[in-house]
Amino acid sequence: MTNYEKAVALWKSKRIQTDAELAEALNGHSVLFAYHSGKIENENITYHDTREIFEHDGVTGYTGDLRTLFEIRNAKEATERFLTAFQERYPLNEALIRELQMLLTQNTYDTRRWQLGERPGEYKRHDFVTGKEEIGAAPKEISELLLELQEVENRNALTAAAYFHAKFENIHPFADGNGRVGRLAMNYFLVLHDHPPVIIHEEDRKEYYAALEAWDVRQELEPLRDFLKGQTEKTWKKQVARAEKRKGRERSER
Repeated sequence: MTNYEKAVALWKSKRIQTDAELAEALNGHSVLFAYHSGKIENENITYHDTREIFEHDGVTGYTGDLRTLFEIRNAKEATERFLTAFQERYPLNEALIRELQMLLTQNTYDTRRWQLGERPGEYKRHDFVTGKEEIGAAPKEISELLLELQEVENRNALTAAAYFHAKFENIHPFADGNGRVGRLAMNYFLVLHDHPPVIIHEEDRKEYYAALEAWDVRQELEPLRDFLKGQTEKTWKKQVARAEKRKGRERSER
């Protein structure tokens, strides 16, 4: 059994049904996910500040810019919605994606975007593109993408999640926050399909961007799928090791 398969098996063994069970299973991972996802986009985000806001709803002695503080606080609110949506078994649809984007970007749109009529929670009105190939597409393609994911079986969850994330970032439906929204929505899709969520570690961003570019340029999904497998292993490595150690003790006591 590969380390990836061990991580998936460990997650499935938890048989998570409620938001409380999901929160317990994630434990400190929610903080780590928010930190790494935010850090990919904003170098000013720190783990210390993220943990303080998640655990105490505030920071002491903060000297950074307000936008960074808002982004971290927004990540906490979006995480809370992630949990309640799971409790409701709310589908990954356009309404939820717009809601997550609104929560993640409220109070952070710059003056230029605001003057152009862009608003958190609404699809972009102008062409905000990204990547070496200047990608971007009409936001209406999001509905078509979500339709493609309706009949996905749990055993194909990671491949479907990679496809969703690659297409979502290619479409780039919002004026801001697409990366953070795409990563959070992808993880929501994964937990709905009984698959462990994935932390995309900020120190691996170059490999991450290269995998996204492989889709943008050549429509190759394998690099992103393989990258996500590796990140799943990295995310749950300690938990898998603890579980195996516990099983070893149990066997020795028999």
